[in-house]
Parts: sequence; C-alpha cells; structure tokens
Amino acid sequence: QVQLVESGGGLVQAGGSLRLSCSASGSIFSIYPIGWYRQAPGKERELVASIFSGGTTNYANSVKGRFTISGDNAKKTMYLQMDSLKPEDTAVYYCNRAPRARALAWGQGTQVTVSS
Repeated sequence: QVQLVESGGGLVQAGGSLRLSCSASGSIFSIYPIGWYRQAPGKERELVASIFSGGTTNYANSVKGRFTISGDNAKKTMYLQMDSLKPEDTAVYYCNRAPRARALAWGQGTQVTVSS
C-alpha cells in the first residue's frame, strides 16, 4: 500500500504563499485520483483540490483561483501551490486518494497557519 507524507506547512501572513508537498512511497499515478484535504479546528475534513490521471483538476470554490494542484510521478510527489492565502485557510492539510471514500491511511498532515 502506498504511504503518503505531507510537508511544507508553516506560518505565513495573509496574502502570502506556501507550497505543500506530498511524498509517496510508490507511484502516485497508481492511486489517482488524488487530492489535498484540510481540517480546521472544530470542522470536518474537506477536499479542497484533486487531480486525475489525465491532468484534470478540481477545486473547492473557496480555493479556486488561488490554489494549484500538480503531480510529478518521477519524483513520486504531489504539490499544492497556495497563493493569496487567507486566515480562513488555516488548517492541517493532508494528501490522500480522492474522493474520501477511497482514502488510504491518513498521515500526520502539515499545519498551515495564516495570520491576519
């Protein structure tokens, strides 16, 4: 089973950018579609971006136009470029198969904190 490890989170001011990485122990193409989820305190975990094997991407309305998901199978890594960050983007971010019903075991996630 492919294992996923998230990294790249941190503290950033509103309007700033971060790039998250998701490293896989095997081919990420083998588990497509995959996506980025986030969970804020007291809220449900939500899927914010997903990518399919043909390159098609989907985004939640809350991040559309600001976040970009991409995958590099040669590096066994998936990315989430986050621009124009807002305080409401503060959450723990996870990568996994999409939709959630197909998810593998969850990793530790990476914390993103956006200050106003």
